[in-house]
Amino acid sequence: MVAATAALVTVAACGGGDDDSGDPEAIEGADEAGAAGGQMIADATAPAPEVEGATEGGTATVIADVAPTTLDPTRSYYTDSTAILSGLVTRSLTQYRYNPETKGLELVPDMATDLGTPNEDFTEWTFELRDGLKYEDGSDVKAEDVAYAIKRSFAIDELPDGPTYNTQFFLDGDKYKGPFKDGDDYKGVEVDGNKITIKMRRPFGDMPYYGSFPSFTAIPKSADKNPEQYGNHPLSTGPYKFDDYKQGQYLKLTKNENWDPATDTTRHQYVDGWDFQWGQDQAAMDQTMLDDQGTAQTTLSYTNVAPAVYQQAKDSGRLVEGVAPCTRMWFLDMTKIKDLKVRQAIGWAFPYEGYWKADGQVPGVTKVPSTTIMAPGSAGRVEYEALEGQDGSTTDADKAKALLKEAGAEGFELSWPYARDDKQQVAAMEVVKQAFEEAGFTAKPYATTTDAFRDVYSDYDAPINMRTSSGWCADWPSGSAWFPAQWDGELVGVAGMPNPSNFDEPEVNKEMNHILDTMSGEETAKNHAWGDLDKLIQTKYYPAVTVGYDGLALLHGSKVGGMSIDNVRGEPNFPNIYIKE
Repeated sequence: MVAATAALVTVAACGGGDDDSGDPEAIEGADEAGAAGGQMIADATAPAPEVEGATEGGTATVIADVAPTTLDPTRSYYTDSTAILSGLVTRSLTQYRYNPETKGLELVPDMATDLGTPNEDFTEWTFELRDGLKYEDGSDVKAEDVAYAIKRSFAIDELPDGPTYNTQFFLDGDKYKGPFKDGDDYKGVEVDGNKITIKMRRPFGDMPYYGSFPSFTAIPKSADKNPEQYGNHPLSTGPYKFDDYKQGQYLKLTKNENWDPATDTTRHQYVDGWDFQWGQDQAAMDQTMLDDQGTAQTTLSYTNVAPAVYQQAKDSGRLVEGVAPCTRMWFLDMTKIKDLKVRQAIGWAFPYEGYWKADGQVPGVTKVPSTTIMAPGSAGRVEYEALEGQDGSTTDADKAKALLKEAGAEGFELSWPYARDDKQQVAAMEVVKQAFEEAGFTAKPYATTTDAFRDVYSDYDAPINMRTSSGWCADWPSGSAWFPAQWDGELVGVAGMPNPSNFDEPEVNKEMNHILDTMSGEETAKNHAWGDLDKLIQTKYYPAVTVGYDGLALLHGSKVGGMSIDNVRGEPNFPNIYIKE
């Protein structure tokens, strides 16, 4: 899934000290990071296991510098929106549950009674809904509502930015355009009583993982009269419902009294309400929580603490550190930066350490040097250097200049978006601009705003040739969650920018299809099929500069209990949080 963007901002990992910062495998828990949510518990029962010491009551306040672009379940694919919706508001066919023993997440049934039943060749999956599921208004959840939500997820033109595995794997996914254009008669989904069967156009063994996304919730067709507005108040099937929401500023949630914990394997309803406040100043957030007075005691953040207060936050005993299977990248538009040597020059010119510091990262903790697309711990990952001698933190202007000269491209113009109303993005822009100019490029950063950043990022016609401040977090522990959704040539030009580099290379497309059609997840891990594809993409084509693996360092108030890391999304594990008495 797409890492939360606008500032290089939220998710990140628990790391060793500065001495380890150059070694990606030195990240504490790195082996678990890529395997986040890897274990499946098909027979998990409801209600969810109680959190030790949890008490009921109070309001949890969540502050962050960046707001989710949307809270429409179909469109939610950034880590912040999926964590909020899946943890608190909307239920899906399957979901992740925190395991306190492993300190990681495991996949369990959610609205479905199990993790789905495939046919022999994994081209059909059947899920049966459990009894007792209700919406916030007390009406029953029906299998037809889940089927409608699945059909709705194909409406990429009307509802962009959501996950696109359905267009690649589901029957006629390359043809069906959703209920608004093509109607409800989609033969890829069938309903029989309380059962939903999803048909595939190619084998898809990872459907239980995909079923955890908000797009696999239930949406009654009757409630979707104005699809563009549905995200302003999606019907709740979880423990909390929307009370007041202003996009980009705040979200207030109250208890959903029609949620039945006896049907839910994952969530709790410990707090009375949630108060999300976005667009907050980094320094002010940190200081508020460090002071730990008044409402700050019941406040948490999913923005990493700033380097200046990291040690103080750690000494407070209220800093939670963890890992996320995420790699941050600057995506180089292959249709605009066509020469490989120019793209490689960008990789040598990039000011890695200066960029991390300017952007408010803690080197070795919230950002660790990266050399591959797949994050450490990913099944079948291969270690390599995309540029010989580049360890993910070395800047060499002379090598960049030499490559530009070889390409006959001295002074090549680079343009990337930054939010002029975000101090950290401005600082990072200035560091990068200076480094590019020192390496012989002409740097013309494109100024936008925090609110508009993601729209610019997703616009193929924007006057930029690099897409920045983003990255990728594995949707599940397999290379099939790293590559088809981001590097498939069929996705070039698809709304929502699922292929940010405009990358379309026949040999890569062919190998990707070969892996998907002929190998199981176990086989791809054993023979490093996805790791080898990772290496091919970066060493032969270099469509992205990897600028760090993510780490988390999140601060909370003294009365916040149950704070842990959702190491699938790199966000707080909201369902387990409570307010101490």
